[in-house]
Amino acid sequence: MFTLETSRLHKPWPHEGINTNQKSPRFSFYIYIMNNCVFIIFSYLLLFIVTTTASQLVAVGEGGDDTNNGVMKKKCWDKERDALLLFKAPLQDNPIDTLSTWTEEDDECCKWSGVICSNPTGHVTGLDIKGYDLRGEISRSLLNLTYLDYLDLFYNSLHGTIPTFIGSLTRLRYLDLSYNNLNGTIPRSIGSLSELRHLNLGRNNLNGTIPTYIGSMTRLRHLDLSSNSLYGTIPPEFGNLTNLQQLNLRSDNGGFRVENIEWLSHLSHLEELYMDGISLSKQNHWVNVILSLPKLSILSLQGCELSQVMYPYSSFLNSSSSSIESLYLVNNSLTSSMYRWLFPLTSNKLHELSLSYNMLDGIPKYLGNLCSLETLYFDNNSAVVKFPDFLNNLSGCTSNALKRLSASYNQFTGSLSREIRKFSSLEHLDLSNNLLNGNIHDLFDTGISDTTPQEFAYMWPSQLKYLNLSSNNISGKVPDLSSNFANRSVIDLSSNSFSGPVPNVPSTLSSLNLSKNKFSGGISFICQIVDGFLSFLDLSHNSLSGKLPDCLWHFKHLEVLNLGHNNLFGRLPPSIGSLIELKVLYLYKNDFSGDLPLPLKNCTSLISLNLGANKFSGNVPVSIGENLTGLYVLILRSNNFFGTIPLQLCQLANLQILDLSLNNLHGTIPSCLSNLTRMVQPGFTQDAEYYRFITDRLYRVETYVDHAMIKWQGDEREFISTLKLLKIIDLSSNNLTGQMPYEITNLYDLIALNLSKNALSGEIPQKIGEIKNLLTLDLSRNRFSGRIPSSMSQMSLLNDLDLSFNNLSGRIPISTQLQSFQPSRYNGNARLCGPPLTKSCPGDEESKAPPLIGKSEGDEEDIDELWGWFYIGGGMGFATGFWILQRLGLCQGGCVHYKFPKALTDVVCYLILYFRFLIFLYAICNLAGVFKSPISIYLPPTPWVAIFPVLYEIRYPKKIHIFVASKNKMKIKDCEFA
Repeated sequence: MFTLETSRLHKPWPHEGINTNQKSPRFSFYIYIMNNCVFIIFSYLLLFIVTTTASQLVAVGEGGDDTNNGVMKKKCWDKERDALLLFKAPLQDNPIDTLSTWTEEDDECCKWSGVICSNPTGHVTGLDIKGYDLRGEISRSLLNLTYLDYLDLFYNSLHGTIPTFIGSLTRLRYLDLSYNNLNGTIPRSIGSLSELRHLNLGRNNLNGTIPTYIGSMTRLRHLDLSSNSLYGTIPPEFGNLTNLQQLNLRSDNGGFRVENIEWLSHLSHLEELYMDGISLSKQNHWVNVILSLPKLSILSLQGCELSQVMYPYSSFLNSSSSSIESLYLVNNSLTSSMYRWLFPLTSNKLHELSLSYNMLDGIPKYLGNLCSLETLYFDNNSAVVKFPDFLNNLSGCTSNALKRLSASYNQFTGSLSREIRKFSSLEHLDLSNNLLNGNIHDLFDTGISDTTPQEFAYMWPSQLKYLNLSSNNISGKVPDLSSNFANRSVIDLSSNSFSGPVPNVPSTLSSLNLSKNKFSGGISFICQIVDGFLSFLDLSHNSLSGKLPDCLWHFKHLEVLNLGHNNLFGRLPPSIGSLIELKVLYLYKNDFSGDLPLPLKNCTSLISLNLGANKFSGNVPVSIGENLTGLYVLILRSNNFFGTIPLQLCQLANLQILDLSLNNLHGTIPSCLSNLTRMVQPGFTQDAEYYRFITDRLYRVETYVDHAMIKWQGDEREFISTLKLLKIIDLSSNNLTGQMPYEITNLYDLIALNLSKNALSGEIPQKIGEIKNLLTLDLSRNRFSGRIPSSMSQMSLLNDLDLSFNNLSGRIPISTQLQSFQPSRYNGNARLCGPPLTKSCPGDEESKAPPLIGKSEGDEEDIDELWGWFYIGGGMGFATGFWILQRLGLCQGGCVHYKFPKALTDVVCYLILYFRFLIFLYAICNLAGVFKSPISIYLPPTPWVAIFPVLYEIRYPKKIHIFVASKNKMKIKDCEFA
């Protein structure tokens, strides 16, 4: 530019007509000035070019340049690239291999996943690798990233301590190590990070006290030390953090203390404060301190013992001074007296209020005047509340603003109130698990009638997204709901007394639960749900009838389908194969029939398949084992299946419950059942999770607690939350033949085995006792022969055994368990002998029980004599010991907590000690084999004996059942003697 301008200035002026070699004085002066300016500018320009060229030459040597659309960008520095590779080296990546781009072959580390570089210099300035599921320790190589100012390792699985070298990264402005498994104390070196604005160490296993030097990090705006194992007093030096905007000190173990809460009043920029789990019981006037924070918008004081504060505030305060928008006072044992100090904390700025897990018996009317209140949580309050009165107190301007009302697990009484019609903005209503009754149309009409008003649809609150009225006693016919709900809505009316046909429902449902009611008629209404985002459908425990309609291709996202305990019939439709995301299929106790449809093999996401108590027939499909490899529950009991047990079922490595009982299966038991890995190794399946769609892309993860009817110790029981803890094989009531495969004894974690009512023969496998976790074993009504394996004496956990009606012979092995069962459990085995049967074995004297191992019959007189001396010594010991303790005064005051009459206090005290001594003495004698047979001692629970540890039905030489009766409950404790 300067060259062009200079050339132009040297040209002659056209109108002057003079010699080009001559210059006028005016023009010469102008050129002189310009020449000096140009000289200075050129000098600076030359210096800039030299400097830039030199730095680029260095960059080429260490990192290099890259040109992108004419813009020079710096390549990664070798030293920093090596540091990143060293950081990665000790870490175990997740299966997705999120650090796969971090390789030695790739020189451009600034393009690696999670790496942030400075464009002008090429230096690594940040690591954003949150949620990568990395495992290992933090490498010291980070020290070589000397320009690092941003380090986010949130939500990984890092372990070890926080390294002390972290304090050397003095440029850091952002440090997030939360949601890891870090332990140890917070290093002092963190106090050196004077530039730090954001420090998050929450959700780890850190211990020790909070370092006071954190109070000197005055540039902090965000501080999170929550959910660790830290303890001690919160340093008052935190009051120096005057720039703090967010402070989270949530304590899950109650380890923090607050000596004086006044330091909070200095944090004038604080916007969010979380002090959950920290006792404020001694913090008088805490409300005043909170109101002194002019910018505070979120306050969470959950589990802070606020009910114990004597003087929450000093004087009446104007509620307009509060800036709080979200207030959480959960689990503080609050009663309605708290509403006096709640008032100044509320204002028309309040959007969300949580009062759950308290003892409130209602709400004050002033909460009905909070015109911005959109969310109110009032769950799990123990006091009885009349629901109409509750709604009436909210019926001010709050009724126009409230969008979410959650009041589950309370003791709301009365019927549904028409006051709900005033809540015109309501989107979420949860009144589940209360004591509400009446008719569902009471929501819209005060009278109870047998019919639902025609104008029902127009009275319903507009566009509900969530309605939960489950576990009440509401009755009546449910009206048409097809036009009253928003997209991806949830309806739960389960566990009530609703009757009549199922109404029309919205086509855009995400979840529908109508179980445990009295609905009748068909289920063709499900074909109206065509949106495709239905993930949960439970119609179980009703009186529904008809066929399952062939329209299931709509349900691409259905994960739970429960139609159990109805009167549905017919074949399963082919469209069931369209349920490619289905995890739970529960059709138990209907009248479905025919072969299982071939497309069922497409449901490869299934983990629980329960088709029991129907009329299905045909062979058990081999595709179940080949395609449904994720199953942990397979129940086909009580059907008409025939053929052999497919070998492919052995491929179900996750299977915990296999129930093929009450069918017409024949052939042998596959020996490959030992391949059922989950029955060999410890561990249990987790509850099924399913996704409830809120929008097309946004969803919420819900948990489904699976359940099933299981035959357990002769009775059919429903297992719900404990189903995932069972490991069962039930092949009973079939036509199985051959021997019991010895490989089945490799199922070490099996807890129940039922092979009864078949035609199995041969001997019981000798190693069956190696299934030591077995609780119930039923081999009755077969053709087993030979002796009962001696290894069964090792099955110490066995509490239900049935070997009746076989061809077993010989002596029943002596053990802690086998003699405790009723003789009927061994009946039908003509050649079986020994206790608990009355039949003696050959060589035994008819009148005497067989002696214990190592004891001769001649020892009986010695034992009787021993018992005599035992009683004499016991009586003398009691008298002598009581006299000694009385003289020494050791019993005085020892039993005050039992509240006995004063005159009996010493006697009772000594009796307790003496009975405990007898229990111990009996255990020692039993272990030594002094007693020939287990004995039972019972003392009636009189008012004075009730508190004594009393021997009750002592059955086992190495285990004593101690019957303990207390004031409110009785229980049996097992005391093990090694």
